[in-house]
Amino acid sequence: MDKHLILCVHITNRVQKAPEVQQLFTSYGNNIKTRLGLHEVSETFNSKAGVIILEMVGDEAKFDQLAAQLDGIEGVECHKVVFTHQK
Repeated sequence: MDKHLILCVHITNRVQKAPEVQQLFTSYGNNIKTRLGLHEVSETFNSKAGVIILEMVGDEAKFDQLAAQLDGIEGVECHKVVFTHQK
């Protein structure tokens, strides 16, 4: 059985928390296949909050570890989504 491991990360203070979050993403770089960042931006406005969606590969324990570490950062919350399908 294959799994798609998706981690949805909501950051409520992007400017302040981005360096700490990015450091974790870098340390799990071999397990992050796809990364999509969403936040509102215009010429006069840059949102304080944002959402990052990660598609992860490899050991599922790494997926769980990253989620737990991100959840431990104030102003950051994670939701894990696991899609399973048979070959």
